[in-house]
Amino acid sequence: MVDALGEAPREVTPLFNDTVLATGLIIPAIVERIPRTTDMIGVSAMFSQEWPYVRKLIEAIKITSPSAPIIGGGEHFTALPEFALRSCQDIDCCALGEGEEILIEAAERVQSGESMSDVGGLVFRDNGRITRNLPRQRIRQIDEIPWPAWDLAPIEQYLDHGLGYGVDRGRSMPIVATRGCPYECTFCSNPLMWTTRWLARKPELVLDEIGTYINKYDVTNIDFYDLTAIIKKDWIVAFCELILSRGLQFTWQLPSGTRSEAIDDEVAALLHAAGCRNLTYAPESGSPRILRRIKKRVDPDRMLHSMRGAVRNRLNIKTNTMIGFPDETRREVWETILYSLKMAWVGVHDTSISMFSPYPGSELFTELCERNKIRLNDEYFLSLASYTDITKTATWANNLSSAELGFLRLLGLAAFYGTQYLLRPWRLIGTLVNLLSDREESRLDKSLRDYIARSHKKQGGPHTLGS
Repeated sequence: MVDALGEAPREVTPLFNDTVLATGLIIPAIVERIPRTTDMIGVSAMFSQEWPYVRKLIEAIKITSPSAPIIGGGEHFTALPEFALRSCQDIDCCALGEGEEILIEAAERVQSGESMSDVGGLVFRDNGRITRNLPRQRIRQIDEIPWPAWDLAPIEQYLDHGLGYGVDRGRSMPIVATRGCPYECTFCSNPLMWTTRWLARKPELVLDEIGTYINKYDVTNIDFYDLTAIIKKDWIVAFCELILSRGLQFTWQLPSGTRSEAIDDEVAALLHAAGCRNLTYAPESGSPRILRRIKKRVDPDRMLHSMRGAVRNRLNIKTNTMIGFPDETRREVWETILYSLKMAWVGVHDTSISMFSPYPGSELFTELCERNKIRLNDEYFLSLASYTDITKTATWANNLSSAELGFLRLLGLAAFYGTQYLLRPWRLIGTLVNLLSDREESRLDKSLRDYIARSHKKQGGPHTLGS
C-alpha cells in the first residue's frame, strides 16, 4: 500500500497553475513505490475535486505497469464510472459503493484469468465496450469486516504530526462505527454510494477496537469519520455507558456532522461524561423553503434547542451551513444568516458557511447536468474545492452573482463570530491563547493554525516543510 499523504505529510506542491495545493508524495514518487511485479493496482478517489490529478496518476502508473489492470474505487468512481473509463483509457474497471468484497472478487478473477462479467458492483472495459454489472447488495454483517490493517500504513506519521479530520487533541486515530445514512439530501452523494440503509456496529466491538488503539498506539483521542453517527438514541447511550463502565480514558469527537434528534440534555451530558468534546451539527440552511427543496428533514427550532443543551453540557459545537443552491433567492440566503445569528446566541462555538457545490452522485448534480449547466472538465472538478475556501466562489445560483454570494458568505461569518464574541468575550481570549500556545479546542483554532501554516508554505515555495 502506498499512502501518499502519510509518507510525506509535510510536503506541499502547488498544482494546476497554483489553483490547488497537494499534500504528500507527488506522482513520480508514488509510481516509484509500486513494485513492477504487481498483478493488479487499486486507486482510490474519495473526492471528485481530486480527479484531474488522480487521472494523471493513473496514466503515469500505466506507463510503468502496462500489464496490471487498474481498478478505481471510492465516491468519485461510484458516481461517474462510465465517465472515468471514457476520459481515462488507462483505467480498466471501477468498483461501485463498498469496495471490500468487490476488490477481493476482482483480484480472484485477475489471478485465475477469468472474466469480470459476474463481479457484482463492477463497471469494466470489455473488448472496448464499457459494461456495467448487476449492482451488489450492501454488506449487512458489518461487524464481520476486519479492522483496518494500520500496520500497512505509516500510522506514526499521522499520530506524530497531528493529522486528522477533527480538532488536534493529541494522538488521534480514525474510526467508523456506522455505515450509511437513512436520509436523501439532494446535495449529498450518500444515496448513490451507500443507499439509504444505516447500519451500526455493536458498541462493544467499536470500543474493543478503540481499546486496542489506546494500548497499541498510545492513542488519546478518536475521530469518528461516520457520515451520520448518531441516529438512534439507544445506540449512543449504550456506547457512552460502556465507555464509563470500562473506565477507559480518551477524548473523542464527531467532526463530520450528525443528526440532532437523538441529542437531548440527557444524551449531551452522557456524551461529555464519556469523553466526547467536539460535536458538529449540519442544519445546512436557515430557510424552511430551502430545507424542503433539498430534502433536509430537520426542525431548525428543535436543532437550536439541542445545540443549547449541548453547549450547556460543555460540548464544543460547530455547525455546517450552505448558500448558493440553484434557485435560492437573496431572502433565503438572509434567512440562513439570521439562523447563524441564532446559533451564535445559543452558544455555538464555530460555524462554516460553504458555497453549494454540485457533487457528482447527488440529485442536484444530476438535475444540473440535465439542464446542461455542468461540463465535466478539469475546471469543473477543481471548482468543487471552493466550498471550503472563503477566497474562492463558484456559483450555481440562478438569482445571485458570484460576487454577491461571496460577500454574503463573509458577512454571515462576521455576523456569527461578532455576535458570539460580543456575548462571550472570554472565548476570543481563549482563541488567542490557544493560537499562541499551539493548542486546539475548536475548529476555529484548527483553521487558524492551518491558515498560518499554509501561509508559511506559500512564502517558502513548493515542498516547504510546515504544519
